[in-house]
Amino acid sequence: MRLRVVSSKKEIRDLNRTEQVVHLAFRASNMDVMGLVQNCPRLRAVQIPPSYHQTMSKAAQQFLEIQGVELLKGDVWGHRKDIDEYYTVSEKVIDRLSSLIADGHSIDDTVKRVQRETKLSEDLIRYILKEKVIS
Repeated sequence: MRLRVVSSKKEIRDLNRTEQVVHLAFRASNMDVMGLVQNCPRLRAVQIPPSYHQTMSKAAQQFLEIQGVELLKGDVWGHRKDIDEYYTVSEKVIDRLSSLIADGHSIDDTVKRVQRETKLSEDLIRYILKEKVIS
């Protein structure tokens, strides 16, 4: 699974229309969120840092919800945008999630274990579980 890392407003208009998961590494305005949804009609999830989540307007959050786009809290630890514009969650992580669920672990236990092992955010792990593992 790949997250497109967007670090400025200017990048929104240049995004590929097929992007499905985006990490906004800047404080997005309502107009930025609207532009993102317009430029990426297949968008399914937007991840923002936890500190930005508290200051994101309710209108932007509701707009994403109405559009069927999930808002996730989290960071992309150790990612260098100058090397790659995508943050990739490896197949090993998805396999690990599948394995834990298959072994009978609860979703909460699985999330906690994988979060400790990978440093991925809880929201992103739950999103991966829902989209890739439990479907």
